Amino acid sequence: MKRIAVILILAVMAARPGAIGQNRQSNDSDKYVATAKSILQKVAGSTGVKPGAVELNNSCIGLGGEDIAEDGYVLVRKGKKTIVTGKEKGLVYGIIGLLKDYFGVDYWGEGEYFVAKTPTKGLKNGETVRVAPTFRYRQTQNYMMKTDTLYKWWYRLEGPSEEFVDNLWVHTCNHLLPADKYGKEHPEYYAFYGGQRHPGSASQWCMSNPEVLEIVCSRLDSLFKANPLQQTISISQNDGSDTYCRCPLCQAAIDEDDGPSGPILRFINKVAERFPDKTISTLAYLFSVQPPKVTKPLPNVSIMLCDIDCRRQTALTENPTGQDFMRALDGWSKICNNLFVWDYGINFDNYLSPFPNFSTMAYNMRIFKEHNVKMHFSQIASERGGDMAELRSYLAANLMWDADADADSLVRHFLHGYYGAAAEPLYRYLRVMEGAAVGTDVDLFIYDSPVSYKNNILRPELLRRYNEYFDDAEARVAHDPVRLARVRRSRLPLQYSALEIARTNPDMDRAEAEKALNLLEARCKEFNVTMLNERHNSPQEYVQLYRQRYLAPQTANLARGKKVTYLIDPRPKYLELSKTALTDGVYGGTTYVENWVGWEGTDGAFILDLEDAAEVSSISCDFLHQIGAWILLPEAVSYSTSLDGAVWTPFYSIELPEKRTGKVEFIPVEGRVGQERCTSASPVRARYIKVEVRGTKTCPTWHYGVGNPSWFFIDEVLVK
Repeated sequence: MKRIAVILILAVMAARPGAIGQNRQSNDSDKYVATAKSILQKVAGSTGVKPGAVELNNSCIGLGGEDIAEDGYVLVRKGKKTIVTGKEKGLVYGIIGLLKDYFGVDYWGEGEYFVAKTPTKGLKNGETVRVAPTFRYRQTQNYMMKTDTLYKWWYRLEGPSEEFVDNLWVHTCNHLLPADKYGKEHPEYYAFYGGQRHPGSASQWCMSNPEVLEIVCSRLDSLFKANPLQQTISISQNDGSDTYCRCPLCQAAIDEDDGPSGPILRFINKVAERFPDKTISTLAYLFSVQPPKVTKPLPNVSIMLCDIDCRRQTALTENPTGQDFMRALDGWSKICNNLFVWDYGINFDNYLSPFPNFSTMAYNMRIFKEHNVKMHFSQIASERGGDMAELRSYLAANLMWDADADADSLVRHFLHGYYGAAAEPLYRYLRVMEGAAVGTDVDLFIYDSPVSYKNNILRPELLRRYNEYFDDAEARVAHDPVRLARVRRSRLPLQYSALEIARTNPDMDRAEAEKALNLLEARCKEFNVTMLNERHNSPQEYVQLYRQRYLAPQTANLARGKKVTYLIDPRPKYLELSKTALTDGVYGGTTYVENWVGWEGTDGAFILDLEDAAEVSSISCDFLHQIGAWILLPEAVSYSTSLDGAVWTPFYSIELPEKRTGKVEFIPVEGRVGQERCTSASPVRARYIKVEVRGTKTCPTWHYGVGNPSWFFIDEVLVK
């Protein structure tokens, strides 16, 4: 096993093209021939392939490959020789297909891949096999592609730099029209809404401004000339919703096309007319996901359609959010022959959270195929230690190559090859959890917390069963250190979820939680798990925070269980929760969906009634910082006290500095006697505590929600 892995890695490292990502339009086919030949020569002796038994042919002439699809290949058996033919990458994929499908070579992941098995079948004399991928471009996301030279080849994956000029493939507005160059002097280049223009690095353009068109076309002309081998570039909206332009000209186009995609596509078509021999890509995303009613994309326009808002517990055709996306997919597929679908398949706020969507992945990919989708990005963010990361990557890549493949067979094959004797209990674990997701109608969302599932797929009786499956799996491979480590790494999401759920119980067993936390810390270190979410929070940070925030000995909190009266109400969806959440002794987690009370676009204010007068030495509130969800720190916080609820005395106030870091953080704002900005040098007697918060109210120019309402969140008030 190890011998083959080393041989193949060395082969590709020695022969891989130095700039494999230059472009699929390149005619430099010699490098692909060299790569394919090197792989074959190095592997032949270990797989039973006899020297000289395989011939490489990149001309395709006379072998049935003249019209083979991009990246496809043909295998032909003539006598004792197998001829592999394909154009450019197709030739390499042909060798990999031969080794994979006919000589039993399996590749699992980084440092744990090749297994040489007895060949299961062979081509018959005179037999011809034609293989073509479902999608001509296949992209996914996993840690192995960052560290492994061969992984991308073996799974026949591609990256944006291979397709898009200068790697400009998504959210490119500021790259093509930099706000630091044009924003100050030409605010008219940027989106108008809320009564004003919004220039900024995260802003959208005014798509009806003719000067913007000229600047962008000039920029594109330079980029295409600097990258003559590449044909595609993206002009696509920045991230963020409801930030599109509503100036009179743009609004007229919106009205005529019944949506914001209208002015965007009209602009893209004008660019496409200037570059008829190039492909101009743009996003259909958030506010632009639905196709325009009137405007049609030109033939050289590619639409990158994203299903970010869809739930994942069932297929896209089986839940309301997916059905809304299906209307967009149906509409775009009727007017565009260059569809790119960007699909999402993991919990981005908690990679180490179970995400039972394996069955729906295959179903959805067949839907994309049926709608003539040409390019596909399956964004599954398979980070090391994430939920079944290696299986998720394996399944996504294989289904993108062949959307009609049997997903259950692929899952079983991977489990048996990767986990050995532990495969069966792990298969039952996956199937029971998927059944629970469907049976309990869980709302499986890509930005969520394990706490959201504590009453359905992660309820106690199911957690017990899942752990029994893993206990069984570990016992079956106890004698096999490699597979035991794989099982234990795959168990991390269950252990992490149990800790997340435990912290929501005010009466949790702290000794047991400490023991579980120590194990999680040790396993994350052992398996080199570095990220818990797309915000790059690390396990080390999580463990430290858990000890400080959830396991620290609880001191007396005068606010515990006391009544809160709101002077400025939180958002309606938090009103019911807000009755208890600020004084229940339970801290929120890294995701705002549980135990946080939120205000949007306003200030906040409330009064806490301690019921009896008491000596108060400190007052604090805990704020969430998560800019990816438009949750910003407030601008200022002030506390005041009163004995009668009528006469108030200032206690503490502070102006908070702006914070732009992408990491999720918890920011306590504490005022205590004797502290700077506190008006009292000794404890004060009070029954009532008033908390006043000045919010940012709108997202700043650097934020992709620019000009839209921003949030702030509080999860607990402490009075000591």
